[in-house]
Amino acid sequence: MRLKLVPAKTAIDFFSKIKFIFLISSFFVFSSLVLFFVFGLNYGIDFRGGTMLMVQSKKEVPISEYRELLRLVDVGDTSVTEISDPGAKISNGMLDKNRNIVLIRIEQVGDEDAIQNDNIIKVKNALSENFKNIKFLQTESVGAKVSKELIQKGVISVLLAVSAVLFYIWIRFEWQFALGAVFALIHDVVITIGIFSFLGLEFNLSIIAALLTIVGYSLNDTVIVFDRIRENLKRFRRKPLLELLNLSVNETLSRTVMTSVTTILALASLYILGGDVIRGFTFAMIWGVLIGTFSSIFVASASLLALGVKRDWSKPDTEAGTQFKS
Repeated sequence: MRLKLVPAKTAIDFFSKIKFIFLISSFFVFSSLVLFFVFGLNYGIDFRGGTMLMVQSKKEVPISEYRELLRLVDVGDTSVTEISDPGAKISNGMLDKNRNIVLIRIEQVGDEDAIQNDNIIKVKNALSENFKNIKFLQTESVGAKVSKELIQKGVISVLLAVSAVLFYIWIRFEWQFALGAVFALIHDVVITIGIFSFLGLEFNLSIIAALLTIVGYSLNDTVIVFDRIRENLKRFRRKPLLELLNLSVNETLSRTVMTSVTTILALASLYILGGDVIRGFTFAMIWGVLIGTFSSIFVASASLLALGVKRDWSKPDTEAGTQFKS
């Protein structure tokens, strides 16, 4: 007996409320842009520059005591996070089970590395003097210049990925399909950034990796739907475009839902059991899978209604991207 989350044949009218759905999507995209430009993102050390200390104590030390001590040391903005993943590793092996480990982040002060090194020494000395049997397991620093370069490279990587998608879909399908796919990708990336801004979650290099993965996942879903739309355009040349899009989405719905559910189950396990280190990445991926599934149906496919699409695929259309085909 096979598990079926969606019946084999469905006849859901996905586009009957397309104007309302478009308004909702536009609202979320606009709100995400406002959040980003007004409130910004909670950039991690990767992008702000600074130092991360992994500290272990034999006896449990309340997070509040760490924070109070760091406030008195006066080394700029700091944050303390308890590590809760039992299988976390460091460079020299496994961590103890009863390890009482925290991550201390010290924000970069100025552009001088010497100032940052002095701050690291101050923090280590203060911790050693106030807490017995403190161990410094790991120290990572990112300079101000490096952090700026990472921001630039992160933005460039996302733009290159979206541009590559535009070029690929244009060659494989038509320019209308390419624009629809890019609209969906921009929709997914912008709203994902917006949710990070709204919730104040840390935005670091792992989130850039998640955004690139979301681009790939969303594109995969979109191409599956587009392939079926193109097949049906050849089969039903007289069928109204709205009916044809509904038919195509319904025919691929079971595959889309099953792929999304199995992916989310794996990501949910990582989110719950993977610990703090990868929690931001897995959250971004879970959100990206959900929003990517939505956009492949309601954004990418619906864009074809607004842009129009070639109906007779037996004839070449030199104005719709087929000039790249031999």
